[in-house]
Amino acid sequence: MRDGIFHLDKRPNISIQGQIREMLVSAILGRQLPPGDPLPSSRKLAKSLGVSRNTVVLAYQGLVDDGYLESRERSGFYVSDDILEGRADEPMPAPMAIPDARAAAGPANGEGPDWNAIFRVSPSRQSNVEKPTNWLTYPYPFIYGQVDQSLFPIAQWRECSRQALGRKGMDAWTGDALAADDPMLIEQIQTRLLPRRGILAREDEILVTLGAQNALYILAALLVQPETRVAIEDPGYPDLRNIFGLKTDHIQPIPVDAHGLPVDRRLDDADIVFVTPSHQAPTTVTLPRTRRQELLAKANDKDFVIIEDDYEWETNYVSEPTPALKSMDTAGRVIYVGSLSKTLFPGLRLGYLVGPAPLIREARALRRLMLRHAPNNNQRTAALFLALGHHDSLVHKLQKAYRERWKIMGEALAEHLPGWSQSPAFGGTSYWVTGPDGMDAGKLADRALDDGVIIEPGAVTFAGPDIPKNHFRLGFSSIATERIEPGIRLLADVIKRGF
Repeated sequence: MRDGIFHLDKRPNISIQGQIREMLVSAILGRQLPPGDPLPSSRKLAKSLGVSRNTVVLAYQGLVDDGYLESRERSGFYVSDDILEGRADEPMPAPMAIPDARAAAGPANGEGPDWNAIFRVSPSRQSNVEKPTNWLTYPYPFIYGQVDQSLFPIAQWRECSRQALGRKGMDAWTGDALAADDPMLIEQIQTRLLPRRGILAREDEILVTLGAQNALYILAALLVQPETRVAIEDPGYPDLRNIFGLKTDHIQPIPVDAHGLPVDRRLDDADIVFVTPSHQAPTTVTLPRTRRQELLAKANDKDFVIIEDDYEWETNYVSEPTPALKSMDTAGRVIYVGSLSKTLFPGLRLGYLVGPAPLIREARALRRLMLRHAPNNNQRTAALFLALGHHDSLVHKLQKAYRERWKIMGEALAEHLPGWSQSPAFGGTSYWVTGPDGMDAGKLADRALDDGVIIEPGAVTFAGPDIPKNHFRLGFSSIATERIEPGIRLLADVIKRGF
């Protein structure tokens, strides 16, 4: 027995028992523990790893149940003789080193394909929002679109997940649903979420997507050709611009004003208009009712369709709730995109598309070709979370926490960076900040990162020919309340010191 192969790098996101199991499975599948090899006694391994003997026994027993180990009376635990049967891989000779990953990527002598010539599109060359992958480790993460894990009701979500994965509901999540959605989730979207936005929709007018971005990609694939003219907000949502930019070069950025997207002759030639009326991304302004009516009237007059991204409606805790633009639409011209990312968590990747039945029928058929349907277990868990009232409770909790942070950030900005921003009248989870002309928010972000402050430069949100660099966004959904003012103060110090 080679005791040296057993060691733990204790990680906070997996139990000790799970780490022991992972270690042993890796050793068995990697043939460091060949079939028939004995394992150290539970007492010896526990002492070696510095864990309790019961933890090791439970890990061993779990591996026996799954066929990795055999338990022999009065002899101990052994690697199963047949666990590796049917595997094509062979043990690697001892002296052979693991191949260089670069060698596996393809020939280096020029005989391979010229991939740059083969690609029809190159999404990697587009400008995108970038965030540090380890943002949780920074003391002042003013990062947008992430959640404060301390606010999430993990016990309730776990219980819904347990129910969803129970034997009684196996038929709802184990099978291939082809193009169908979970009927329980559709019902909850139809009866619990959409009515709060003033929207009434039939089942055949709703499609579940892998987040709002998946919905937008489906719409681009269905509606956009090279000659299609798409009007977008400027500044606006970069991923929307990039998605539609893969299909057409006729992207028309319309600079937003203090009330959102202007409705004027610049929309006359559009085939599609994209808008975030309730809470403009990223400037946070709200499209007034009169301008919404003008937009709908112009859509009818000039025969274009409107895509409404209602991305943060649950975080309106300051002003009176404003109905969705879709709720005012009597001609079927508004396609509504919603998401559960901002209230649940972005990693869930669940959203929904609401539109006329013919559109949803084609979107469903296209989604089937792409990915069939969203994971059934996630759909059912989310449906239960909604049905049991946990989502409404969470929204109430988030609104209370966000309102406090919104107030504190507004006061901190007024004190340390006076005149650089206005409090979002809607609420939301971020402030849009405008520095003096000539300031480079990208350079500021790099310098602030050295002091543990994460901000998001705003240049990437602009699509016009003259892109200003003096804007940035400060999110407060994922930063602890008590860190907001010190973080803003530190950011102001970085600005004063120069960067």
